[in-house]
Amino acid sequence: MVKQDHSYDFRPVTEKDLPTIAGWLAEPHVAEWWDDPQKELAEIRAHISSVSVEPLIVELDGRPIAYLQSYDPHLEDDHPYADQPFGTLGIDLSIGPAELLGIGHGSAIVRQFVEELFEEGAPRVIIDPHPDNGRAIRAYEKAGFRPIGRRHSEYGDIVLMAVDAAEADTEEGD
Repeated sequence: MVKQDHSYDFRPVTEKDLPTIAGWLAEPHVAEWWDDPQKELAEIRAHISSVSVEPLIVELDGRPIAYLQSYDPHLEDDHPYADQPFGTLGIDLSIGPAELLGIGHGSAIVRQFVEELFEEGAPRVIIDPHPDNGRAIRAYEKAGFRPIGRRHSEYGDIVLMAVDAAEADTEEGD
């Protein structure tokens, strides 16, 4: 398992990262949950200069290991999650190298990133795994997320999961 004292670095995606991300999108464990790799890569490229989506590379000891994005559902017209409280941010995570799966990186990355979002003032963070993606759902639950509903939208079938800043404060104070 991943030691709890791992610290991840989050940095903006640049054009130079796109070949690495393309390689990750081709990995079976990533491709299963993403659409056409060329379409996804074009969207990630567009997000580099986006106001509503922040594409990030997760690094461990200087090595890129995952793609992470955060987004504000209130900055996109007709976003299916715009019913969430104002200030809510959504996130998505894909770990690239298959050998890093199943050893705790997913929940550790999400936990650290969510803590940073709370420190910046986000009241709630949401994530939307596919109902069949048990590995992701378990990782997000370990990071403090709880299911708040099932939905079908332009993103397909999802389990909407959330963690609130107030809950995180309560857990720390226990």
